[in-house]
Amino acid sequence: MLTKQQIAQRIAKEVKNGQYINLGIGIPTLVANYIPDDLEIVLQSENGLLGIGPFPTEDQIDPDLINAGKQTITMVKGSVLFNSAESFAMIRGGHVHLTILGAMEVSENGDIANWKIPGKMVKGMGGAMDLVASADNIIVAMQHCSKSGESKLLKSCSLPITGIRCVKKIVTDLAVLEVDPEGGFILKERAPGVSVEEIKSKTEGKLILNGEIPEMEF
Repeated sequence: MLTKQQIAQRIAKEVKNGQYINLGIGIPTLVANYIPDDLEIVLQSENGLLGIGPFPTEDQIDPDLINAGKQTITMVKGSVLFNSAESFAMIRGGHVHLTILGAMEVSENGDIANWKIPGKMVKGMGGAMDLVASADNIIVAMQHCSKSGESKLLKSCSLPITGIRCVKKIVTDLAVLEVDPEGGFILKERAPGVSVEEIKSKTEGKLILNGEIPEMEF
């Protein structure tokens, strides 16, 4: 199975030159460390920053410079700071090309649940609902199963929904999958050493197999 860092490294291969990209809390924030040097992209944080760089080394840490998940970050040359109202105007105006989010559940129709577990305290939904309602392309970074071993790729979400039919691609610790517009998870790649049978056994939703499934490359 992949580590969180490897999931982020694989997702970085989906990034295209010239994109403005929002990184959600959790695994998605790690993607900043794996952006290829030859690409000119701009990472956006909804708390008001364009131009996120890799995570800081110990001597680079600035406690006043954080992302939406309150992690300390660096800024690249040309970065700009602004208030969150302008940041959300950018998101709601459709100016973010790609959004990478974590999730607790994804359904075979592309629904995502990632902001609340009933009965547990939550600080707020953050920018998740704005992001899933506005982004053209949403990639989810997540663990394939819960800590108890239950699949998180489901026929339908059991947790409160963040967005309907919005997820395009999912990268888990076991596989890369695309959401079929007609419903179902299309298995595109498998993690090194992971069999198709294992992925199938750990996917509750409909799993679509088309020919040989290659191992991921990084």
